[in-house]
Amino acid sequence: MLAQQLVNGLSLGALYALFALGFTLIFGVLGVINLSHGAIFMVGAYAGVEAVSRFGLPLWLALPFAFIVSGTFGLLIDVLVLKPLRKRNAPHLIPMIATIGIGIALNNTVQGIFGAQNMRFPSGTIPTDTMEIAGVGITAIELAIILLSFALMAALIFIIRKTQVGRALRAIAESPKAAYLVGINVEGLFMLTSFIAAGLGGVAGVMIGLYSNAIFPLMGQPMLQKGVAVIILGGMGDIRGALLAGLFLGFAEVMSVAYIGSTMRDAVAFGMLFLILLVRPKGLFGTTNERKV
Repeated sequence: MLAQQLVNGLSLGALYALFALGFTLIFGVLGVINLSHGAIFMVGAYAGVEAVSRFGLPLWLALPFAFIVSGTFGLLIDVLVLKPLRKRNAPHLIPMIATIGIGIALNNTVQGIFGAQNMRFPSGTIPTDTMEIAGVGITAIELAIILLSFALMAALIFIIRKTQVGRALRAIAESPKAAYLVGINVEGLFMLTSFIAAGLGGVAGVMIGLYSNAIFPLMGQPMLQKGVAVIILGGMGDIRGALLAGLFLGFAEVMSVAYIGSTMRDAVAFGMLFLILLVRPKGLFGTTNERKV
């Protein structure tokens, strides 16, 4: 049924968009493609399941717990790795390579602590209720994913567009040096951005862990590939583009599974993405403006 597939695509696309929001926020403000974001996503998923199974927290508290844990990791990565590279004016390729190493280290550390086997949320903690709206079934988890993802995205867009902090972040994205000269705390906002972006990735990790009920050390790798595709399609550093491109990828995957076959899911989704980029190489909302140092 088409309507049912649209609901499935909306929930999956909302997850992709939430993951990509943190990814594109880092690039837009810091000018870094953070390839450890997939590992941060995975850390957030493990933090969520540990919050429920080990610490006995209710499921709704697992999300802020994962946000804080993954955000702290993102902050540490910025302070210990990205900040020293910024001070040395390292070429853009160097931070990207460094984050690859961080991602590998995080994956191996988590695998050494928890093992390579799948972890799941304790039975009975994931709601199994299903409601029917206009003849379309939607589970409580899918509804929560859609509502939470759009709420977080709306809050981020509001902060970026309407608040003093958001105006400062947009100034830094345009020119960090000019922002510093007018009195903006550039380094402080770099750290805040790293914390929020990683926190959003961690929340996405918990949500997809609930969605699939399977958490494992390398779960961030396929998500990272899709996150890169989403921010390229949407336009590098553009939040609106990350939202729309994430939804596009989710719908494309679900429709290809429903009407073509699961083996062709990635081929169809990424093939359509490639065709769109042939027409708009800068992405949906990309521009030709270059970041001023």
